[in-house]
Parts: sequence; structure tokens; C-alpha cells
Amino acid sequence: QLKQLKELQSKLSQEEITVEKNGVKVVINGQMEVKEIRLNPTLGQQEQEKLVRDCFNEAVKKIQLTVAQKMFSM
Repeated sequence: QLKQLKELQSKLSQEEITVEKNGVKVVINGQMEVKEIRLNPTLGQQEQEKLVRDCFNEAVKKIQLTVAQKMFSM
């Protein structure tokens, strides 16, 4: 089982979810680590902050679903 868990952890670290809204992009991996944040310099600070928050929250939900599906398939 330990081997399976290590395999799963390795697979999850390779999974990436990208969410982009209005030129603001957030990329996270299966270990919930932020890999990339890209801002849109044509937007104001408040709009960028809102979009980063929205992108991040959506990416977390998607990666959690992906993780759950991979664990269920074990």
C-alpha cells in the first residue's frame, strides 16, 4: 500500500490545473502548490485581485475533484 501511495503522490505532483479569466492565469498542481500566476497589466489592482482569487478558488476545486477521482480509482 505504501508503494501505491507513493505512486499516487507522484502522479498527483504531475497533474496541473490551469484557470484563466480575463488575462489572469493561475496554475496549481495536484499537491495544491501554486506553479504560476500571471496578471493582466491592463486591469486595475482590485480587478486583478478579484480575478486571482476567483481563478485560484476554481483551480483548487478542480484539482480536488481530480485528486478524489484518482484516489477512488485506486
